[in-house]
Amino acid sequence: MPTPGAARAADHLAVTLAGLRFHVRVGILPHERELPQPLELDVTAWPAAATPAPNGVYDYRALYAAAQAVVAGEPLSYLEDVAAGVADRVLAAGTAARVRVAVRKPHVAMPGPVAYAEVVLERGAAA
Repeated sequence: MPTPGAARAADHLAVTLAGLRFHVRVGILPHERELPQPLELDVTAWPAAATPAPNGVYDYRALYAAAQAVVAGEPLSYLEDVAAGVADRVLAAGTAARVRVAVRKPHVAMPGPVAYAEVVLERGAAA
């Protein structure tokens, strides 16, 4: 009988942290380099087949730590760089086969109403 919560070989387990919120200097405009603003991230990881996790459980604290480490390097220029940095950190740990990172900036300067700007990156581990 399998352990409760354990993933089976045929399962496609994904772990997501949604709505991680940070207050950072992000953007390339002068006011964006000076004044912190909200930044929101979603990070999803598909564990590697050989993840050495007890009971097949993925430790999602690693996803938070990867995001926090990248945004701590502010000021940040481009959302694309934030997404790539988080993806690289998650994959470098060796416990994820694939990662998806969405980075949202709610306070984006546009000539009309907009809820947020978003960049989404999905990347797999190198073979």
